[in-house]
Amino acid sequence: MDGNGRYEDLARAISAFGAVKRGISRVLPGECQGGAAAVLALLKHHGDMRMSRLAEFMAVDMSVCSRHVAHTVDHGWVERLPDPDDGRSRILRLSPAGFTMLTELDRRVTDAFTRHLAEWSDDDVALLTALLARLRDSFGDCRATHA
Repeated sequence: MDGNGRYEDLARAISAFGAVKRGISRVLPGECQGGAAAVLALLKHHGDMRMSRLAEFMAVDMSVCSRHVAHTVDHGWVERLPDPDDGRSRILRLSPAGFTMLTELDRRVTDAFTRHLAEWSDDDVALLTALLARLRDSFGDCRATHA
């Protein structure tokens, strides 16, 4: 297989990955779908931040990020606090209710993987995890170069 062929196969496999994302989306609570779940997970992983930074992490326009954040704030999962460095800006922080929702999200997603990957070996799951992280890292600097 020539070099381009392997990347064409990879592109098709990544495109088909939408089925996995849809399967995961189906197990999320109705009030906390993908965009809101991403906001919560990013705040947990990266800590308090401005909405502009969150939009960069999500790789979405500020208007899209704002809608997701508004949803999480309306549900009490995220707090908007004054930015001590700039009174005009707000810092987003995960609330205790947000941590509770994340625990529920983690449980549901873990249960889904447990069901769907029951026949996979631990080594296969570990390999997939490592390769997906490597793929993400290979594209990691794209956000900075296109921001």
